[in-house]
Amino acid sequence: MTNDLKESFSADSPPAPAALAAKVRTLAPSMTRSMQRVAEAVAGDPAGCAALTVTGLAELTGTSEATVVRTARLLGYPGYRDLRLALAGLAAHQQSGRAPAVTADIAVDDPIADVVAKLAYDEQQTLADTAAGLDTVQLGAAVAAAATARRIDIYGVGASSLVGQDLAQKLSRIGLIAHSHMDPHLAVTNAVQLRSGDVAIAITHSGSTGDVIEPLRVAFDRGATTVAITGRPDGPVTQYADHVLTTSTARESELRPAAMSSRTSQLLVVDCLFIGVAQRTYETAAPALAASYEALAHRHNPRTR
Repeated sequence: MTNDLKESFSADSPPAPAALAAKVRTLAPSMTRSMQRVAEAVAGDPAGCAALTVTGLAELTGTSEATVVRTARLLGYPGYRDLRLALAGLAAHQQSGRAPAVTADIAVDDPIADVVAKLAYDEQQTLADTAAGLDTVQLGAAVAAAATARRIDIYGVGASSLVGQDLAQKLSRIGLIAHSHMDPHLAVTNAVQLRSGDVAIAITHSGSTGDVIEPLRVAFDRGATTVAITGRPDGPVTQYADHVLTTSTARESELRPAAMSSRTSQLLVVDCLFIGVAQRTYETAAPALAASYEALAHRHNPRTR
């Protein structure tokens, strides 16, 4: 998806007020430092910023009016006026009784009960942010392509490869031809065989993993429909993606690397993709899934063999 297309889509469909904080968390790492100051200010004090003019917010954040407007547009609003309206809505939402989202880093001396509580909270926040920021139009298009695909190739390395394997085995169990490629050489050589009517899915949290971008580029050049699942909607991988599905970008800490939060959000996205495909192919998916359960039944209860 090109930057022009992403900007035009964002301008037509600004995010709901409740999704603003999630949008800031997702996009902040790819912003300039001055734009980050604006984004952090509006997410941290929506009521206060909603009362400011564009000049006032620029002065508050030590930036320029142009930076404020660019930040508003990057966050998905046509202009600053639309952002102010969303800020007012977010402020009202928070004042209705919902506590503002916070995160707590895990310390090396935390009791295990605190570790469980903090991880559970962070996982919930990651899932909520991903759901709030997920473009359902893009998701629907990806589902439609995958449901009718001759073949589906999935690329991922590291933690993302585990998510790719999960998606491939789910799709295989409902009768689709799906393969997850962890070896970058095999990924490229398989991508060469793709054509129109096939689907290639790249999973990369950073959006800049070369071993994932290269096979997606090859698939794109061969005419396959391409999908990027990434935490960086402006990352290099999106240059070769017909459809972009954005995951949440959670804050990294010493004992909780980015791969943990990215895996959680990626799993939600691929589950949404899988369920959408299963719905569209229900007449064939349901019998295939039942057959796979029956084939494995004796492994769960050996005495039934």
